[in-house]
Amino acid sequence: MAGRRISSLVARSLPLLSRGGKQTYVGRGISRYSTAAAVEDPVKPPVSVQYDKLLINGQFVDAASGKTFPTLDPRTGEVIAHVAEGDAEDIDRAVAAASKAFDEGPWPKMTAYERQKILLRFADLVEKHNDEIAALETWDNGKLYEQSAQIEVPMFVRLFRYYAGWADKIHGLTIPADGALHVQTLHEPIGVAGQIIPWNFPLLMFAWKVGPALACGNTIVLKTAEQTPLSALVVAKLLHEAGLPDGVLNVVSGFGPTAGAALCSHMDVDKLAFTGSTDTGKIVLELAAKSNLKPVTLELGGKSPFIVCEDADVDQAVELAHFALFFNQGQCCCAGSRTYVHEKVYDEFLEKAKARAMKRTVGDPFKAGIEQGPQIDEEQFKKILRYIRSGKESGATLETGGDRFGTKGYYVQPTVFSNVKEDMLIAKDEIFGPVQTVLKFKELDDVIRRANNSRYGLAAGVFTHNLDTANTLMRALRVGTVWINSFDTFDATIPFGGYKMSGIGREKGEYSLKNYLQVKAVVTPLKNPAWL
Repeated sequence: MAGRRISSLVARSLPLLSRGGKQTYVGRGISRYSTAAAVEDPVKPPVSVQYDKLLINGQFVDAASGKTFPTLDPRTGEVIAHVAEGDAEDIDRAVAAASKAFDEGPWPKMTAYERQKILLRFADLVEKHNDEIAALETWDNGKLYEQSAQIEVPMFVRLFRYYAGWADKIHGLTIPADGALHVQTLHEPIGVAGQIIPWNFPLLMFAWKVGPALACGNTIVLKTAEQTPLSALVVAKLLHEAGLPDGVLNVVSGFGPTAGAALCSHMDVDKLAFTGSTDTGKIVLELAAKSNLKPVTLELGGKSPFIVCEDADVDQAVELAHFALFFNQGQCCCAGSRTYVHEKVYDEFLEKAKARAMKRTVGDPFKAGIEQGPQIDEEQFKKILRYIRSGKESGATLETGGDRFGTKGYYVQPTVFSNVKEDMLIAKDEIFGPVQTVLKFKELDDVIRRANNSRYGLAAGVFTHNLDTANTLMRALRVGTVWINSFDTFDATIPFGGYKMSGIGREKGEYSLKNYLQVKAVVTPLKNPAWL
């Protein structure tokens, strides 16, 4: 699992780079589905909702107000369950529990080895319940069950085992200084971490944030997205079964303007981590600054370029560009949503990209053979259709798709636009849906300038056989991740984050630990030292 890829479901052999006619290949054979799939009566999920309350101080409790809100099945728009709706009073209760657990509880005082064992036991429990957790994630989110069960839950397990391994390897330094001084640094847990996770990858974002925070000895108040509150409650319960002390992890479901704002503004929260839209990220940063100036990690929006160079194998480029955009129904912050194609291969690429989109199977994500499930909710569904209308009205050519799929749920047809210009909204804004925009370029300098002409800088894809071209682009593109002849290749060890308005800081890998640690310098005079 160390190198497990999000893209494993469509992994394929791709030429990595070549010089002098030699090629290196990565990946395995691709699975493709060419039959149309209607949205029929939904499959009954093989799981039930067991937890629908807030988790505060180790106990499932109702919201202080007694209010609940519905979480919906994206396949139908019908209610799955009514979940406790936390607000400011509940955030106060959760922060108080986390503060007490940090100041008085055993977690930060526990040996790192003991914390490690709890995290490893937790990973084992999640692995044991893989299929049930995956089914709940698909039911609440609409992503493919195959993706949840075979990729995301195993990756969740891998992430927690990775951070468990870090728990007893966090330490400071002894530093030489001018004069008779003993100087050391201590790497200390930062305190109470407030964390807000999004709806597109609820489990993975839980792992990206909770894993490093716990490994470093912090306590947590986690606010889930109101669209997808269910899976976090299940895995949090398993974490307590693994031995996590009460109050160390508190989970509050609720809405951004109430629970989210209260968490960001709270004077007893020492650190914030947020994944979501850039507009909301600005609000999070402002609230943090206006309260106690708590440090903030932000993983925000993107409009990632996917650059197909003139030497591309067009069939392979079409398949990878298709995956880069349509994966997870296009609901991916780093989606390759600006497909730049060299003019020499543009016409061929466009025809094949259109044909591939028309073959994409849309339907119930619990069914085998489906490639695309529903969008998350009605709001996102309507937003995507508005962008499609905007694309048509602004003069782009609609090659295929462009409408809803079926009559039930939040399904959108796989959509491809050509003749797209940089000033069109579909080329500038994060659509967060299955809408591919194809743009033509001639010179490398031109595509670099155009790719960088965005307020975002999260990721980019480069498809070329030429090592010199790859090296030029990887250094010129102002983004946090560049995938060469691959896309959405994720691993527990690889840092992720953006330039510009795509965020602040990095998550995953060793870099993520810095988000949850304070560095303290300790200086002691030495009398008659034997050496300096």
